[in-house]
Amino acid sequence: MTGRRPPLLLLIPAAGALALILVPLAGLLGHVPWTTLLTQITSNQVGSALLLSLECSLLAVAVALVLGVPLAWTLARTSFPGKALVRALVTLPMVLPPVVGGVALLLAFGAHGFAGQALAHLGITLPFTTAGAVVAETFVAMPFLIIAVEAGLRQADERYEEAAATLGAAPWMRFWRVTLPLIAPSLAAGAALTWARALGEFGATITFAGNLPGTTQTMPLAVYVALESDTDGAIALSLVLLVVSLGVLIGLRHRWLGATG
Repeated sequence: MTGRRPPLLLLIPAAGALALILVPLAGLLGHVPWTTLLTQITSNQVGSALLLSLECSLLAVAVALVLGVPLAWTLARTSFPGKALVRALVTLPMVLPPVVGGVALLLAFGAHGFAGQALAHLGITLPFTTAGAVVAETFVAMPFLIIAVEAGLRQADERYEEAAATLGAAPWMRFWRVTLPLIAPSLAAGAALTWARALGEFGATITFAGNLPGTTQTMPLAVYVALESDTDGAIALSLVLLVVSLGVLIGLRHRWLGATG
């Protein structure tokens, strides 16, 4: 039943929970240097971090789409031994501390890691490079895409795909022309959440890719550095990340937050 007044014993802690979220945001907005905000955002340091963040996060989304969608389809439409374990491993980066993920990436893809040594023979180096930042962001953010797409596939009506098969459509054609349009909302939601998570990634990136200006220093890392010497720049960057995150939530409100108040 909706429209009821909440009991006072519930209203007080509910208000406290809301305050715990709103007060820090109010503190951030209250210290935004509005008069110099445009200058701060367009400064060389901030601009470089912003462009690098956009580049790395969009590449992370692209990699997640190429790798994550097939994995989501496999989890949703097939059965195989150890499927529950695979699904648990897929969601592990969502609850794993990002810095631990960065350590794991470094040990695997570093100079002495088994994967790093194999890549070295191909002339590929990931740690402390822009490509390494993309890998770190993909590692942390791809589970959001996989979960969203798998949920969309489970809800999609398979009869459309079966009808396409009876008409002679090849598996790839069915996937491209029937399955993907059916799950388009879930795919878009997953991609948006993946992009927002990749854009805000800090722990795995700084551990695996470092904090090299112009190479791996994304916006969250630039905020961390700017807090020591340029507080206004740190606040300006934080505001950009806040606006992006809020924009993603508003864009997904009908799917994830509900369409009604």
